[in-house]
Amino acid sequence: MCDKTFEEQLKEWRKYLHTNAESAFEEKVTAAFVAEKLREMGLEVHENVGITGVVGSLTVGDGKEVIGLRADMDAIQMEEQNDFSYKSKNPQRMHACGHDGHTTTLLGAAKLLSERRDFNGTVRFIFQPAEEPGKGANAMLEDGLLQRFPMNEIYGLHNMVQVEKGTIHTRAGGIMASEDNFVITIKAKGSHASTPHLGIDPLVIASEIILGLQTIVSRNMNPLLPAVISCTEMFTDGVRNAIPTTVVIKGDTRSCDPVIQKLIEDRMRSISEGICHMHGADCIFEYTHEFAPTYNWEKCVNTAVEAAKKVVGEENVVSNCEPLMGSEDFGAFLNEIPGCFVFLGGAKSEDPKKEIPLHNSLYDYNEDILVTGAEYFAELIRTRLPVDNE
Repeated sequence: MCDKTFEEQLKEWRKYLHTNAESAFEEKVTAAFVAEKLREMGLEVHENVGITGVVGSLTVGDGKEVIGLRADMDAIQMEEQNDFSYKSKNPQRMHACGHDGHTTTLLGAAKLLSERRDFNGTVRFIFQPAEEPGKGANAMLEDGLLQRFPMNEIYGLHNMVQVEKGTIHTRAGGIMASEDNFVITIKAKGSHASTPHLGIDPLVIASEIILGLQTIVSRNMNPLLPAVISCTEMFTDGVRNAIPTTVVIKGDTRSCDPVIQKLIEDRMRSISEGICHMHGADCIFEYTHEFAPTYNWEKCVNTAVEAAKKVVGEENVVSNCEPLMGSEDFGAFLNEIPGCFVFLGGAKSEDPKKEIPLHNSLYDYNEDILVTGAEYFAELIRTRLPVDNE
């Protein structure tokens, strides 16, 4: 493990990033700080990749393999309610998901690897913008990330406050869900509330659709595979004494497998259009893919688990954890190249009910896991790119 000086350095960096929280594609101060630290470590640095992203490269030896390590940099558009000295100075900007800790962790890994130089090959340190809205990974990919900075594999992590501090959890296959958004517009025939027989009531049709959509999970899917369909908003152009002409239903869906993701979309379209047709109404069905599922490659999970055991001990590694239905745009990278995403436990107490959850205005990253995360990333590179004589 590292001495106290290293830990104190990481805590200092993390507090600076927390104070200077910036949201999606605004991360100019954050990116400049990251680039400065990487250059001080002797890395080759490229800025403005995917608008505000930063890529640092470090080559040691003559190995041909190239491994990527990724951290997200953006904050949430939320007003911080903490009162400590390093609270965010930017209005409506707060690191409520721990990306300040993730960025610091990857900087710490870069420092360890640049000083130890105990691997053979090339490491790409990828500091990604705009994870929260799910736009940053694709922005970097569209800016030629994999062509400009080729990689054989990519790895990432996310802190989890519900998980015991210092433990590492992962799984092969889907570990975090897709997020797809939908809009169902029903165009029918409005009428006076006293004469419903003269119209075609879109509220009744909408009610049937909402109930019908719930049968997809309960009757069309394997009950062992996770999926969620949530209708979260409904709008009409009616008033109290007038049956509306138009109703709009909005919501989102979650799944951990691309096959299930496609099944949900197809069945939702069929149900919505079918019920509208049955009642003589028109249906406009819109479905967009916001986050791909984060789908881990098995061979990379094995590497991640091996490295994790060396850092935190076998008893503190869960290699087949339950997936989460939240979303992470790291999945966009895994659609292009092999990789693995892990959860790093960050609980501050033994009672989950006492934890401040992510995306809460009182959340603050557990700095006790900064060194653990940095050591995990460094050991992962050492494991994946070993020196020949080891």
